[in-house]
Amino acid sequence: MAELKTKVNDASVDKFIQGFPEDRQKDCYAILEMMKKATKQEPKMWGTSIIGFGDYHYKYASGREGDFFITGFSPRKQNLTLYINSGFDEYGSLLEILGKHSTSKACLYIKKLDDVDTKVLKELVTKSVKAMTKHNTQ
Repeated sequence: MAELKTKVNDASVDKFIQGFPEDRQKDCYAILEMMKKATKQEPKMWGTSIIGFGDYHYKYASGREGDFFITGFSPRKQNLTLYINSGFDEYGSLLEILGKHSTSKACLYIKKLDDVDTKVLKELVTKSVKAMTKHNTQ
């Protein structure tokens, strides 16, 4: 079975963020604070390009299991990618009023924070963290 490549490490979150242009740094620090408040956890680097908060253990029906962060983000070239690991099934009404974005199974893609309603984004992140925390304790 293949091992998960994205693992928590001791790399500096601040040094990673400082490598981006000033406007991207501003968005990163805002998201960082939002996720810190939602998780009550300090950020950690996962792999070389993801900032994650908290951790949970998962186990699939296939028997595969591992550990991953509860929520996190990555400042990719095209988008800010936010990991909403609970998925989006329960959040349709929030997504409708969020602003300019796209999604995949558990990723929310935005170009910049100015494109979305940050209050709605905070609510989405907080609800996802609560769902993941509840899932983690079962």
